[in-house]
Amino acid sequence: MLTGKTALVTGSTSGIGLGIAKALAEQGANIVLNGFGDVEGPKAVIAALGVKVAYHGADMSKPGEIEQMMKFAAAEFGRVDILVNNAGIQHVARIENFPVEKWDAVMAINLSSAFHATRLALPAMLAADGGKGWGRIINLASVHGLVGSAEKSAYVAAKHGLVGLTKVTALENATTGVTCNAICPGWVLTPLVQKQVDARAGSAGISNQAAQQQLLGEKEPSMQFTTPEDLGALAVFFCSPAGNNIRGVAWNMDGGWAAQ
Repeated sequence: MLTGKTALVTGSTSGIGLGIAKALAEQGANIVLNGFGDVEGPKAVIAALGVKVAYHGADMSKPGEIEQMMKFAAAEFGRVDILVNNAGIQHVARIENFPVEKWDAVMAINLSSAFHATRLALPAMLAADGGKGWGRIINLASVHGLVGSAEKSAYVAAKHGLVGLTKVTALENATTGVTCNAICPGWVLTPLVQKQVDARAGSAGISNQAAQQQLLGEKEPSMQFTTPEDLGALAVFFCSPAGNNIRGVAWNMDGGWAAQ
């Protein structure tokens, strides 16, 4: 379905980003990975799916490096057809105790990076298909783009901002073949969330399974985690012909969290 297209997924060396990159690669898209940590492992995973894969280590808090990454992707594959803005960080503290530098970092990586990547991807997307345009911009927001939680002021503000950016991007391109939508997951059992589970189990002296159930029970009525594979399947759906007129939605995959 996506053979000949190129997808750039930020923060894609593990977790949700890698899950989405794999799902798009399974549909034939070439992939540009981005992120920290192990690089060769994720590259091998994508290459094994029979598509081309490249990597750029842009620091998503730095606009100049984002610009270099977008130029790199265009040089490697011609243009970015599918942009998945997934990179994100978290810091937890009450507002009066929230370190200013942490606020700035969360805003830069969780919100501003999506703006910069989007503004740089749009011209080639709009020029595609003989000027009719074709492109998919998918922003990984969060259920925290729809509702709040205590001690997550920067994350909640950034994710609400990302949902707003999604709507404006969709509206500005509504008469073209370029769509923009947001995915809003609840709890996803990524390595980052597993650390929270482990910490909860250790501090409470309970099993890992019990800690998982505690975490889910506080917010997620389904009592089950969304998986990176689930999120990847939704991203593929947005890229399919069925997604041609889905524009500006914030699609929550949160087990009923926001329905309460």
